[in-house]
Amino acid sequence: MSTLEIKNLHVSVETEDGEKEILRGVDLTINSGEVHAIMGPNGSGKSTLAYSIAGHPKYKITDGEVLLDGENILDLSVDERARAGLFLAMQYPVEVPGVSVANFLRTAKTAVDGEAPKLRTWVKDVNAALERVTLDPSFAQRSVNEGFSGGEKKRHEIAQLELLNPKFAVLDETDSGLDIDALRVVSDGVNRYTSQGDRGVLLITHYTRILNYIKPDYVHVFVAGRLAESGGEELAEQLEAEGYDKYVKAAAAL
Repeated sequence: MSTLEIKNLHVSVETEDGEKEILRGVDLTINSGEVHAIMGPNGSGKSTLAYSIAGHPKYKITDGEVLLDGENILDLSVDERARAGLFLAMQYPVEVPGVSVANFLRTAKTAVDGEAPKLRTWVKDVNAALERVTLDPSFAQRSVNEGFSGGEKKRHEIAQLELLNPKFAVLDETDSGLDIDALRVVSDGVNRYTSQGDRGVLLITHYTRILNYIKPDYVHVFVAGRLAESGGEELAEQLEAEGYDKYVKAAAAL
């Protein structure tokens, strides 16, 4: 069994007014086989948590650790974190003009595994992964995210997830901008990934609708850079009914 442990994580960013603390001591443990949903209002630091775990250079770690199977991955480069078993699906996937989806996926797989996949079987694997997220095989020849719709970008991220098959997936608002059909396709992909039984997911979202398709083991309320409350699926239902107001007010009073 694998474990992703976030311990007392403090993160700051540089602003025009100087350094600003965004994360203020986050503690969270995710075991393989678990789905943890993080919910919270805009500006609460959810995406900062995702990008800090992944190693985005914009975010400065001022205290704390992120341990993957006991190793502090904050000491690792972004690519080393990926090889260790970490995956980030971005809220706003970037365009990479001139690099085809096919070449991107094979390069990523080679980097993560340390050896290139056999071309004959790899093409079949890629086509099958694209088909599962309702993308035509010709999609593999397009430049990464260039001219993609919001749904295509997110479905492409799920195809990456299935092909790279990391130990832990951090999904940053994967449901953002999706219509109901695309939401089902993306959710089905995440469920296929978790059905292996030994994969962990940190799912960041504003809304409960994706939790109708991806059932979380734990739900966490994230406000003002901290985890304000944790619970089960019933907590998401409470948030849907009541919103975040009481948590925001409590955080402001600190």
